[in-house]
Amino acid sequence: MSKIYLGRLPENDPLHGYLQHDIQPLINGSTAHTTYRVFRLHGSNDVYLYEDRHTGVKVVGKFFLSARKWDAKKAFSRLTSEFDNLCLMRDYGMDGYPHHVVRPLGRNNSLSALLVTEFCEGELLSEVIQSVIQGRDQGYLSGKLTALAYFLSAFHNRTAFGVGVNFNQDCDYMDLLINRLFTIGAISRDEVRELNWLRDQWRNQPRMWEDQKVLVHGDATPDNFMFGDGLNVIAFDLERTKRADRVFDTGRIAGELKHFFMRATGNRDAADSFIGHFLWEYACHFPDRESAFKSITGRTQFYIGITLLRIARNSWVDPHYRRSLINEAKECLRRF
Repeated sequence: MSKIYLGRLPENDPLHGYLQHDIQPLINGSTAHTTYRVFRLHGSNDVYLYEDRHTGVKVVGKFFLSARKWDAKKAFSRLTSEFDNLCLMRDYGMDGYPHHVVRPLGRNNSLSALLVTEFCEGELLSEVIQSVIQGRDQGYLSGKLTALAYFLSAFHNRTAFGVGVNFNQDCDYMDLLINRLFTIGAISRDEVRELNWLRDQWRNQPRMWEDQKVLVHGDATPDNFMFGDGLNVIAFDLERTKRADRVFDTGRIAGELKHFFMRATGNRDAADSFIGHFLWEYACHFPDRESAFKSITGRTQFYIGITLLRIARNSWVDPHYRRSLINEAKECLRRF
């Protein structure tokens, strides 16, 4: 995980006292002398690593209130959601090898809606993907996708509760993406009508309503999963965890894989073997692997499509690549 050193946390900063007296005793007991080195983590303006120089203790601080995110009520709600979701999934047994959700250590709304969690060492999925694109053995990514499939199957199967999915919710999410893309001028009015029509074709497919709701990560992107040794997977950023179709997660991973390889190679099919491997490995954790694979892949193209639309709305995407994403999203959505 990349990090940028920013300096030392002043001792008169209220955060220093909170980390020293409220958080650090939960890890290795209190200490009279602490000096915290501060790092910004993987390019985020809101997530930082704090390292005590005397003991080596490291914790992660995530601020939900900032100059970019100034709504205090929303910040408190997001802080509460993530803290509660981390606790919930750990209560489901996702708190060790090989499936690990980071341990929440504290929350403090008065410190810019701060969440503090344990720090875990590992390699982000985004880093693994990039390394393979740059020439690393493809089997390395395949092995990590096997581990991630195992993790997500546990995350989902442990939280199934026998109520059918409501696919209307995912159609509503697609509507938000369509409206955003139209607002920024990325799609025409004719494309809005086409995407609305495609959405309704998927809505009319019985298979989109047949599975039962599970808890999904909700933001299953390559920067939110980290790998340790063997099958070890570490997950964080559970702010958007919700009850939905399991393919909301697996389809997003598939869409992100397509995006990473398409952006790097210009080949829209470059990730297909990895996507197929990931979904086949996920399906192996069901009594009838082939039936599960057929069911999951039958819904995946919709979720790949909306993942590509989701990426296309970002301001950092250049116009040429945005058009490629939108075109590929429509191709996926036409496979109903």
